[in-house]
Amino acid sequence: MSSTTGTPGTPGSGTDQTGPYEDRKPASDEARSAFTPPLGVPYPATPEEEHPTSEFALPQGLRPEAPAEQEGSAFAPPGSTTGQTPLPSSSTTGGFAFTPPHGIPIISLTKEAPWQDRARTMLRMPVHERPIPERIERTDETGPAVPRVLDLTLRIGEILLAGGEGAEDVEAAMFGVAHAYELERVEPTVTFTLLSISYQPSLVDDPVTASRTVRRRGVDYTRLSAVFRLVDDITSEGITLEEAYRGLAEIRRNRHPYPSWGLTLASGLLSGGASMLVGGGLLVFVAAAVGSMLGDRLAWLASGRGLPEFYQFVVAAMPPAAMGVAFGLAHANVQASAVITGGLFALIPGRALVAGVQDGLTGYYITASARLLEVGYLIVGIVVGVISVLYGGNVLDPGLRRLAPEQGLPVYNEPLVQIAAAMLLALAFCVLLQQERHTVLFATLNGGVAWVIYGVLVNADLDPVVGTAIAAGLVGLFGQLLSRYRYASALPYVTAAIGPLLPGSATYFGLLNFAQGNMQEGLTSLIKAVSLALAIAVGVNLGGEVARLFLRGPGMAEPGIGRRAAKRTRGF
Repeated sequence: MSSTTGTPGTPGSGTDQTGPYEDRKPASDEARSAFTPPLGVPYPATPEEEHPTSEFALPQGLRPEAPAEQEGSAFAPPGSTTGQTPLPSSSTTGGFAFTPPHGIPIISLTKEAPWQDRARTMLRMPVHERPIPERIERTDETGPAVPRVLDLTLRIGEILLAGGEGAEDVEAAMFGVAHAYELERVEPTVTFTLLSISYQPSLVDDPVTASRTVRRRGVDYTRLSAVFRLVDDITSEGITLEEAYRGLAEIRRNRHPYPSWGLTLASGLLSGGASMLVGGGLLVFVAAAVGSMLGDRLAWLASGRGLPEFYQFVVAAMPPAAMGVAFGLAHANVQASAVITGGLFALIPGRALVAGVQDGLTGYYITASARLLEVGYLIVGIVVGVISVLYGGNVLDPGLRRLAPEQGLPVYNEPLVQIAAAMLLALAFCVLLQQERHTVLFATLNGGVAWVIYGVLVNADLDPVVGTAIAAGLVGLFGQLLSRYRYASALPYVTAAIGPLLPGSATYFGLLNFAQGNMQEGLTSLIKAVSLALAIAVGVNLGGEVARLFLRGPGMAEPGIGRRAAKRTRGF
């Protein structure tokens, strides 16, 4: 009895499959190949013809991975997270709601709050956290055209930036207008001369971007206040786009409230009032006023000839300095230094300085650098004009005792006269800034209060820089209060009121020391002037921030509406 040898359980063996191989199907004779291996060579365990496999198959003993999730959009929220609690669903958005670690604050955006607060609240929020604009019921399906909304927004921002408004307030106005016309994903950007705004309809659509350049600047706070009222009507009253365009065109057509001769007279009154602050009499008042008015007319002439603003300041600074030098050469019993100091008050760019420091404190460093550079150029123009005249006077008479820096200005302590002079100075500033007539009284009183506070603090032996900062802070606080309850800009109530605090005397004596070769003393005086100017700017900004932080406006549930500060590193 013959038998076939082979490995048990292998194909080709004549024995039955037993043991662990009993489940296998016996190989039939018909399934054998013509290429049967010789005796002693076993068959492969699993023929490839009967059990085809892939070279990428997992080795035996490894568990297969879980099936991957179905591929979706890159912008879709994940369905679950490994090792974390599933995200809660949101019935309002139709998907999953994302909650940041610090939570999403509850924001009150009532129409009764000033539009500046509502816009500032959303301006620094991420796009996905901003509230959706309130939809206006329309009879037609299409809303306002996006390019026209962006154009209106840029035109409004141009007027505000050219009028001296801070970069943050300009961005807030632009954002408020665009948001009022239902543009959700909008990002305004403001620099010193360029405004741009970008709108993205959705995450998959191309953005629409428009820009506008501010080439000419003019001081007209009446127009500035009108633009603020227009923005308030757009954001609160919901006027149509055509009505907004008509209102903007009417603002541009309006003439300045004061004629050019009124501005020249106001410049003279400003310098005369400033000379009285430092102890000048009636003759000094007249001399300072005449010198300032001559300088103003020369500046208008240079402007009409197309000369840059730098040269306008050079020629405007010469007549007041010439008046003081003339009194010194004549050896008249007149405080020539008070004449020149009064003339400098009308030229110091306090408005641009405050705006530049405010932009820096609020995180707009590019705009702040450009504004401060502009202030530097204008001050250099004043320096060139005054020093050229003082140098000529020293050449004619080296012993100008009336202009000797060591004599300085005598201590003058006449509260009633100085308060009246400070209010006159603030009143003249209001006219030069082309303010509305109903704001002049408040700004004038604010300037008088600022001088009273400064005088009390300095007479109490407090450092002048600290006293200036405190007085300027109260000016900013009062101005912010008035602007919030009138839904207007704070500049008309603040800029003129800081006029009595400007460092005119410190600037003059620094220039005089430079003209006479006393570099160290001149540098000391100019550093003091810069310190006083920065104290004014920081104080004004701090007063406004205090008003926003702790004071309630109409319709606000909490003191002030939250405005996110820019994230900053701590020294690294």
